[in-house]
Amino acid sequence: MTTQIAIRLPDELVAFLDRAVAEGRASSRASVVTSALEREIRRQLAEQDAEILRVVGPEDDLDDLVFWTVPNAATED
Repeated sequence: MTTQIAIRLPDELVAFLDRAVAEGRASSRASVVTSALEREIRRQLAEQDAEILRVVGPEDDLDDLVFWTVPNAATED
C-alpha cells in the first residue's frame, strides 16, 4: 500500500530529482525520495546497532561456536 503526501522541497532538490529522472537514473521523483528514505532508515538502524555494541560490547552467545568452528570446520576441495 502507498500513501500520497505533499512535501515542500528546495528548488535545488527538485532539480536534482528531475535530472535523475531525465537522465534515466530513476524512474520517478518518488523512487528517488523512497530510496533516500530507505537509506536513512538503514543508517539510523546502524547507528542504533553501533550504540548497542558500544554499550554491551561485541561478545554474544555465538562467539564460542565461531571460535570452535574456525579450526574444526572441514571444507571440500
